[in-house]
Amino acid sequence: MPHAKHAWPLFRSLASYSLPGDLMAGLTLAAIAIPEQMATARLGGFAPQIGFFAFMAGSLGFALLGGNRFLSCGADSTITPIFAGGLAALAAAGTPEYQGVAIALALMVGAMMLAGGAFRLGVIANLLSVPVMVGFLAGISVHIIVSQLPGVLGLQSPSGPTLDRIGVLASEIGLSNPFTLCIGFGVLALVFVFETISAKIPGALIGLVAATLATIALGLESKGVNVVGQVPGTLPRPTFPELAPELWVRLVPLAFVITIVVMVQTAATTQSFPSDPDTPADVDRDFLGAGAGSVIAGLFGAFPVNASPPRTGIVAETGGQSQLAGLAAAAIVLVLLAFGTGLLQHVPDAALGGILLFVALRIIRFRQIVTIYRQSFSEFLLIVATAALIIVLPIQQGAFLCIVLSLLHGIWSTTRARLVEFERVPGTTIWWPAHPHISGERVEGVAVIGLQAPLSFLNAPGFRSDVTKVLATTPQLLVLEASGMVEIDFTAAQILLDVFKVCGEQGVTVALARLESVRAQDAFERFRLFDALPREHVFYSVDEAVRKLAK
Repeated sequence: MPHAKHAWPLFRSLASYSLPGDLMAGLTLAAIAIPEQMATARLGGFAPQIGFFAFMAGSLGFALLGGNRFLSCGADSTITPIFAGGLAALAAAGTPEYQGVAIALALMVGAMMLAGGAFRLGVIANLLSVPVMVGFLAGISVHIIVSQLPGVLGLQSPSGPTLDRIGVLASEIGLSNPFTLCIGFGVLALVFVFETISAKIPGALIGLVAATLATIALGLESKGVNVVGQVPGTLPRPTFPELAPELWVRLVPLAFVITIVVMVQTAATTQSFPSDPDTPADVDRDFLGAGAGSVIAGLFGAFPVNASPPRTGIVAETGGQSQLAGLAAAAIVLVLLAFGTGLLQHVPDAALGGILLFVALRIIRFRQIVTIYRQSFSEFLLIVATAALIIVLPIQQGAFLCIVLSLLHGIWSTTRARLVEFERVPGTTIWWPAHPHISGERVEGVAVIGLQAPLSFLNAPGFRSDVTKVLATTPQLLVLEASGMVEIDFTAAQILLDVFKVCGEQGVTVALARLESVRAQDAFERFRLFDALPREHVFYSVDEAVRKLAK
């Protein structure tokens, strides 16, 4: 069916389906997703079938309300360690109470995502800067590795803070079970090899099947190799948690942190794999899809879901044309749940651990870390600090502090903006920021200055201090080049009024040039700045201001 644009509210992502292409992509996606969703469910402290519930819910919810034609939504290893740590503080893993708070969390995250999409809050996805996100993923990777190594090594899982657990594992590594070790790292190696050859090859499924056959053939269960065991062939059924009101309240901070991470990853995924390269990604629409996925997951007894960049890439690379691919994969998983759970009971835990070790190593962005280290050492330190927060602190607290750290980094970047002096390019009417490697000329008695950032309460005091230093050189004309001042808040407006007043008292003429921002123009009107600066002193260019007002 040819691509067509529709305004319909539901199943918009099916508008350009291709039956052969989508079914083939769905088959490949299912082969990738089945072992991954089982492993992710175990990572969160859930039975394997709950991971399948999450995948089916995420696929259906995103197809229902999402816009991106390729995006795959389901259980995700980025958010699972975060909410597993938060839920463990409220209930013991594996208990009905644990599943109840997980369901409530999925409903809350889904509601927040739906609100974010409905109110077009896609800008929230920018709360995590790239260095903070890279550090965050590195920290999450360490958590995944530490949680899975005991199963791969055949050791008891230690408790306590992450660093303590690393110490215990290091001291007990000599007690490892050689059979689980071979299975875990064998599956890890297989997945790496097949990923290197082609991402379209379901290396995780091949590794899982090989490990299961080896376990059965060699009787490894009698040699200390733990297996998944009986997986109930239950199908998802509508459910709703019966929680005390105070538990819902306690879940709000965790739901907010999970929502921010889901927003960031959903935005990154939909922008990396756009439905139409010539059309900007509709991030807000995809928030609706991811939100619907989490709500449906909660209603059917699962946990929050997230967009998956690797699975999305698989759909795009294997001929998928619409969300029909995700629905086909969900249908295959449903058939497995209904008729094939007996195939899963001999799957070794170590094999699932090996798959998650691969996922953990894949989400560390080594190249980006090296690039940031070479190009911006201060932001490299931000990566280190973020990763340390995630590793050292309880993970949900660390994730919240990562958001705070990202915001503080943005505030610091804004406050670094200082006044820039302009010089005229010789032989032209162009005024350009002064630079040691560019020859410029000045006009006697004229100072041309500008701030290349929004003028706000964060940097306005520094702006006033810098202007005071310029006035100490006793210019006769002060021209404010305002092209970079795209916004002016109330605090900054009061400081501008003070600056204009001081200039008047010192007999300095003030002119404004290139006030191009509509928001800044509106601020001049709202804050009555034209009461202190005559409108005839506002010019379209610095050169015009200098020609008309310089003495």
